[in-house]
Amino acid sequence: MFLSFFPKPKLFFLSFALWALVCVLGWYLAIQDLGSTLSLASLFGLHFPEALTPDADAAAKAAFASAQEFAVDVWLYQYMLVCYAIFIGAWVAYGGQKWAKWSVIGSGLIVFITWFQVQVSVMINEWYGSFYDLIQKALSAPNSITLTQFYSQLSTFAIIALVAITVSVLNNFFVSHYVFRWRTAMNDYYTSKWQQVRQIEGASQRIQEDTMRFANIVESLGVRFLDSIMTLLAFLPVLWGLSSYVTTLPFIGEVPQALVFVAILWAIIGTTLLAVAGIRLPGLEFKNQRVEAAYRKELVYGEDFEDRAEPAKLVELFTNVRKNYFRLYFNYLYFNVVRYGYLQAGVLVPLIALGPSIVAGAFTLGIMQRISNAFGQVESSFQFLVNSWTTIVELLSIHKRLKAFEAAINDQPLPAVDQEFLAKQDD
Repeated sequence: MFLSFFPKPKLFFLSFALWALVCVLGWYLAIQDLGSTLSLASLFGLHFPEALTPDADAAAKAAFASAQEFAVDVWLYQYMLVCYAIFIGAWVAYGGQKWAKWSVIGSGLIVFITWFQVQVSVMINEWYGSFYDLIQKALSAPNSITLTQFYSQLSTFAIIALVAITVSVLNNFFVSHYVFRWRTAMNDYYTSKWQQVRQIEGASQRIQEDTMRFANIVESLGVRFLDSIMTLLAFLPVLWGLSSYVTTLPFIGEVPQALVFVAILWAIIGTTLLAVAGIRLPGLEFKNQRVEAAYRKELVYGEDFEDRAEPAKLVELFTNVRKNYFRLYFNYLYFNVVRYGYLQAGVLVPLIALGPSIVAGAFTLGIMQRISNAFGQVESSFQFLVNSWTTIVELLSIHKRLKAFEAAINDQPLPAVDQEFLAKQDD
């Protein structure tokens, strides 16, 4: 599943995780401070601004903040590109695998775009603060802002959104090709081993359909997982800083970094609840694929042989399909009660946590919007398993089906469910 597409997959993914950790720690511990001398911003006549004088006015402070932010961004992108070039260059040279250009360079591009989209979310979060503070100023003191200022804020959002949409559309186009290349790699690998896997139940479907679904789901889950990690790295410091406005929680009292505490606690509760409620779903999804394949296979045989696909046999096979679906529906019933109940309750959690601070007037409307958005981003990242559970269930069922191929190719015992199916065929 991975060996056909990625060069030395275990080493590849382990080295990526370690390299990413080294790069992140290196940025925060040392590299970030070197921008004043190494940043390419200096080529455009832009330098890291020096400290402000104590008597600087508001306009000077705003200009300083803007110049500093731009210089740091240039240095950060420069650093990220160097990190990516080192990792990708090393693996393209060392991997020596047919699909290395797509798997290594493509994966690197997808990860970079995911990081960029998280940075866009951070920019939008900052925009929330300034825009809603401007709204609050306008509503509390009529004619205190100009229409130009209002539309200027909207145009800023429009520019950010336009860039985000363009990148997202191009990324989706690229990912479609990336996933199909992965499917092609698996397809070529499994068809080359056809004589070893042809006796496995639903072998044709597993090659024709499951390979595409597997590649698509793994890519999607992988990107969402990376997005969750990067969102945490980007928004956790933001929420940590905004927690200074919220020092007291209802029913609990004073808690250091209260917003971070609530986000982590609520995510742990949700993940535990859904893991318990959905523990049976992967096995049921796998059985569902098996009974569907058996029914479809008999119908296919009926197209070529008159003595196959007899009504009694089809009724028996479809009865198995119906029983499994009804069992699956029942299990999803109580699972969805837990999932939707938890997600809807989560809408109220930040508002409940902010209750005492709102009543005390501890922050402006703009700050509240930033807190709500940052809390939602951090909470959603911690809830990766909660939001992805049904997809993970589907992936596990597909993985079980493809593992039978791996076992057959490597002369290992088949999984118990496949052995049971072959035994029934022999009978």
